[in-house]
Amino acid sequence: MFLPSLKKYNPCLIDYAVQLHQSGQILPDTYVVDLEAIKKNTKKMVKVAQENKVELLYMTKQFGRNPVIAKTIEEAGIPLAVIVDFREAETFMHYGLHLGNVGNLVQMPRSLVKKVLAYGTKYVTVYSMNNLVYINQIAKELKITQKIILKVIGNSDELYPGQVGGLTISEFESNFTKIVNFSNVELVGITCFPALLFNDTTNKIEPTTNIKTIEKVRKIFRENNYPLQVVSLPSATCCNSIPLIKKLGGNEGEPGHGLSGTTPLHANSRQPEIPAYCYVSEISHSFKGHSYFYGGGYYRRGHVHNALVFADNQEYESKVLPFDNENIDYYLELEDSYTEGATVITDFRTQIFVTRSVVAIVDGLQSGKPKLLGLYDSQGKHMPKEIM
Repeated sequence: MFLPSLKKYNPCLIDYAVQLHQSGQILPDTYVVDLEAIKKNTKKMVKVAQENKVELLYMTKQFGRNPVIAKTIEEAGIPLAVIVDFREAETFMHYGLHLGNVGNLVQMPRSLVKKVLAYGTKYVTVYSMNNLVYINQIAKELKITQKIILKVIGNSDELYPGQVGGLTISEFESNFTKIVNFSNVELVGITCFPALLFNDTTNKIEPTTNIKTIEKVRKIFRENNYPLQVVSLPSATCCNSIPLIKKLGGNEGEPGHGLSGTTPLHANSRQPEIPAYCYVSEISHSFKGHSYFYGGGYYRRGHVHNALVFADNQEYESKVLPFDNENIDYYLELEDSYTEGATVITDFRTQIFVTRSVVAIVDGLQSGKPKLLGLYDSQGKHMPKEIM
């Protein structure tokens, strides 16, 4: 999906990834991440966000919850993270990173609420009245006031399976007075998901129909003369879409793939952010004229199409054949046959935290002084060199 853009805008990442593999410093099923590119992408995005008065909360699930990448993003100007689930909250608290929003995709388990609130998070996103009651109870025990964002769902909203939850508009409206009068939570904002998505027909990032729900909820705030401080419009946040967030009345975005230059928009057009990771594998064997390379990092919505193969001092490009999502990606299949042991480079949309891949962090690449900083598993844990 992103291989053409990677070749155009960050070819040195390909070269160094090949070097790492062929020198035995990394094994196949490794994502190589260009830390310097992440830093530059972040700074560009921060500048656009400041110009549009949009708050950014960074997301790292696509990077495997990696603490080195997270710290780099914070230092580059996005100080707080949006946490995808409670496992990520545990990882971030372990590494002393800064929580910006917990609960926006996965609600907190009851036994973790107190620990997270005590640690400190700017916002908590809530899906139900029962969860709101419980968070208020814990906040009262801790003698704090917790800022709350509510996810509200309309009857015609676009929802992803496995991510369903929120207050209906009628539920929100009927409970509004109760919500704003809780003792230890403060309603500050609303959100929906997804608010923005890439349209592959127009080749633009556009609002979804969920924006209509946001407008209906805005009306409830106005009718109750209650201030609406935060309108979070997530998905596909990048330099290109931040002005759209503002235009739609939003003031908070959550860049994830935008930080690595790998939103669908980046696949076929030049954008301020450059691709900042690639996937490295190796030809395992061939069968009936097709070569198979080691998997482990395949993501079923990744749109992997092509791969570069480095064999016998030559570079080849081959088609990656379609893979059945019902099976485990022990291997992925190439259209052609190549030397066993050859390096394979590809680049597709990923969510590293749901893979079994290794993450190799490289710094100094854009400055011409590349250095492998370390290897991490897909959950952000450092891997000692002895296991290689």
